[in-house]
Amino acid sequence: VQLQAFGGGLVQAGGSLRLSCAGSGSIFSINGMGWFRQAPGKQRELVAAITSSGNTNYADSVKGRFTISRDNAKNTVYLQMKSLKPEDTAVYYCWGVVNRRDSWGQGTQVTVSS
Repeated sequence: VQLQAFGGGLVQAGGSLRLSCAGSGSIFSINGMGWFRQAPGKQRELVAAITSSGNTNYADSVKGRFTISRDNAKNTVYLQMKSLKPEDTAVYYCWGVVNRRDSWGQGTQVTVSS
């Protein structure tokens, strides 16, 4: 089982990016999915999470700017990021409870220039 993230990059402040994370392998179930991020010198923090039924949760710092969604048929979670700020710069990690176990994707770098 593997989670693979796509979509990071360099963007100017105020811009947008869309991250995606797809699960592959012998997947029987995926419950919660989400995105965490870790900036240099800081702890990893939750950005957004979504349950299998679509309930969402966001960090206060991204509410109104980021939208998490998922496609259960494709075992994929998305993070649409708008109005990006330099403080959103971090490595973003996708996460999912896959086959009742925590699984992590590789990080993808998001850099927002001022």
